[in-house]
Amino acid sequence: MFKILLQGMPINWLFTQPLFFIAWVAAIVIALTVHEFSHAALAVYFGDDTPKAMGRLSLNPIVHIDPLGFVMLLFAGFGWAKPVPVNPYNLRKTRVAMAVVAAAGPASNLIGVIVFGLLLRILTPYFGPQNLLINFLFMLVLINVVLLVFNFIPIPPLDGSKVLFSILPDKYNDIKYKLSVNGPWILLILIFADTFLNIGIFSTLFAWIFGLLGRFL
Repeated sequence: MFKILLQGMPINWLFTQPLFFIAWVAAIVIALTVHEFSHAALAVYFGDDTPKAMGRLSLNPIVHIDPLGFVMLLFAGFGWAKPVPVNPYNLRKTRVAMAVVAAAGPASNLIGVIVFGLLLRILTPYFGPQNLLINFLFMLVLINVVLLVFNFIPIPPLDGSKVLFSILPDKYNDIKYKLSVNGPWILLILIFADTFLNIGIFSTLFAWIFGLLGRFL
């Protein structure tokens, strides 16, 4: 069943296995919510109350879900949530804090992969690979892997770019500015080229990762 989940498109589950589709929706909501909450929590910890004032220091999925990004994740396997607003000038140890805040989301996904992956390994022998709970745990691992890998790509506005910009010295500010302005367009072009022209930039990366994941799970 795990190989079927790795190879299938989520939209197919809506018609063939609706319970699996509901589990996929729940897994996305959980992973996105924890990801964005982690950004907010670390920003507040380092002294910026902006996320709290904007209602983002919350585990309520409604405040974090971006409708379009959610639909994209649901049906295409990649997407986004609402970015957590952070004022870097309010952060203590601004450069280090900004890198930590940016890395907090992917770090939460890494923790999710480890925790849900361990639960999956422990419980699968007792419930079997066809069990809905087992497949839900697998979906949680899957979506956390997607968010972890995708968000660490160093192209704005992804988290990886914020970590990179925090590390780069000020002499590269011009490059940072140009990437900040053009990064979203570059990312969008790469995604569409990968999806519709079969260039294989992201698909090859994720195919390799999912293949590796399938061997262990």
